[in-house]
Amino acid sequence: MITIYHNNRCGKSRNALCLLEESGQKFQTVEYLKDVPSIEEIKSILKKLKLKPHDIIRTKETVYLENFKGKELTDAQWIQVLHEHPILMERPIVINGNKAVVARPPEKVKEIL
Repeated sequence: MITIYHNNRCGKSRNALCLLEESGQKFQTVEYLKDVPSIEEIKSILKKLKLKPHDIIRTKETVYLENFKGKELTDAQWIQVLHEHPILMERPIVINGNKAVVARPPEKVKEIL
């Protein structure tokens, strides 16, 4: 099952969602700001992305700039930050089986369909 971690207020996320709809494949949408991923889910997402936690942090968000800019945290601490402040998670993230992409640009979705 394909999963998109989606923020409807984000144009790139909406565009990726449209590409998924157009693909005709079944998928589920997780509005991660409302349905916050658990620590284990975040670890699983990172493993599928083959990225470190800081790689998926939105460093221009106010929460980051005011609270975390310049801080050196462990991967476990960054995962906790992502869990506590899901707005910091890069979007959209699309997962298909054991593969995942940060769909920026949205066309990256096609890499895992």
